[in-house]
Amino acid sequence: MNELVLPNNWNPRDYQLPAWKALESGKRRALLLWHRRAGKDDVCLHWAATQAMQRVGNYWHMLPQYAQARKSVWEAVNPRTGKRRIDEAFPDAICETKRSQDMFIRFKNGATWQLVGSDTYNSLVGSPPIGVTASEWALADPQAWAYLRPILLENDGWAVFITTVRGKNHVWRMYDGAKDDPDWFVQLLRADETGTLTPQQLEKERLEYQREYGHEDGDALFAQEYLCDWNAAIIGSYYGKMIRDLEAAGRVCSVPYDPQALVHTAWDLGLNDQTVIWFFQVVGMEVHIIDYLENSGQPLAWYAGEVSKRGYAYGEHILPHDAEARELQTNRSRTDTLRALGLNVRVLKGQGAERVLVADGINAVRSILPRCWFDKTKCEKGLDALKAYRRERDENKKTFHDRPVHDWASDPADGFRYLALGMDALPGAGRIEDAEGFRALRGLPSRANNDAKAFRTKRGLR
Repeated sequence: MNELVLPNNWNPRDYQLPAWKALESGKRRALLLWHRRAGKDDVCLHWAATQAMQRVGNYWHMLPQYAQARKSVWEAVNPRTGKRRIDEAFPDAICETKRSQDMFIRFKNGATWQLVGSDTYNSLVGSPPIGVTASEWALADPQAWAYLRPILLENDGWAVFITTVRGKNHVWRMYDGAKDDPDWFVQLLRADETGTLTPQQLEKERLEYQREYGHEDGDALFAQEYLCDWNAAIIGSYYGKMIRDLEAAGRVCSVPYDPQALVHTAWDLGLNDQTVIWFFQVVGMEVHIIDYLENSGQPLAWYAGEVSKRGYAYGEHILPHDAEARELQTNRSRTDTLRALGLNVRVLKGQGAERVLVADGINAVRSILPRCWFDKTKCEKGLDALKAYRRERDENKKTFHDRPVHDWASDPADGFRYLALGMDALPGAGRIEDAEGFRALRGLPSRANNDAKAFRTKRGLR
């Protein structure tokens, strides 16, 4: 019987060796910000193969969305060899079975490897993973890592994050926090540093992007994909540039709760998805986004409790039009439930097709963003989602559809659409006179606290 040596007929390229050696030395966390065509997935597939043979357990290769995993990894072919990349990394000699229907491999020693999506990470049954590759991490749901981190910490598992950059989002914060952490291996590689492509090839790629996407978007996409430029615009983003403008103007900062104004909320109610709540105050012509909440798998009573805990003086809680749908068994709607829990809810009334509503909502968001101030800390996750919310692209026709991509950013963006659509109908535009009785009932002060005073004084507000 011939001896099989892993990695199977594969050797890291020179620029890949530092990462491979770091993992071999025992690093349990790695962030590889490598340019397009740098071989990120190949490295991690072969790394997973070596680990599965040494420690029996479950290994995941996680894409942003489960639906894209088949084309991106399971069916991907190495053009140099004509073989599927998973067959090269996981040769038949070590495999007991390969199940195409759920993209699952069981090895002869009992270990398993599976392709999953960051949109389905918490719905998988069975034993938790001991090794995870998070591919295209900049496009993935950042909540996946919050879910996986304690699992891998407990079982001494490893995690490798591989991605190009997509603006200063959760990946930027991971990079900024991990680059000086001795427990992490962090590497940012530009295409003009690795020698994978010649300067002539890179220039050809840049011109191709310009022809396909237009001059501005083409340059931005090239800067993201090949130069790992954090400041390049996210292609197709509905609100990315507007939020960058707010950041540049200092309007993503500390925005304290002001007891002189009512707090309103806008909800996106999830059943299988997450529920999102934006908290905001209308002060003169300004919209202060002071807080943000997201979670999944919790009953409505939990969210009502979290809203109450914050101690704000509330006005209205804005819900989407489908909140009035009634369950057949109970004949109760979610609106009924929230009202019974003491919330003053108002339901947005839908007009026409959902696609029209989405388009109207996107325009409404664009109209109010120039008036917005966001609390940088409390609204961090929501801002990441707004920046990542983008149009769906038809890669065959090289055009954008008139509908958004449905991914982890959709629910927070939907919630903010409801905020924008429902804001103009608020009674009294958030005047504190409407909340005096509520505040007295709660024992809240009738004037702004020191932080709110300072913020209002800085803004020239009374």
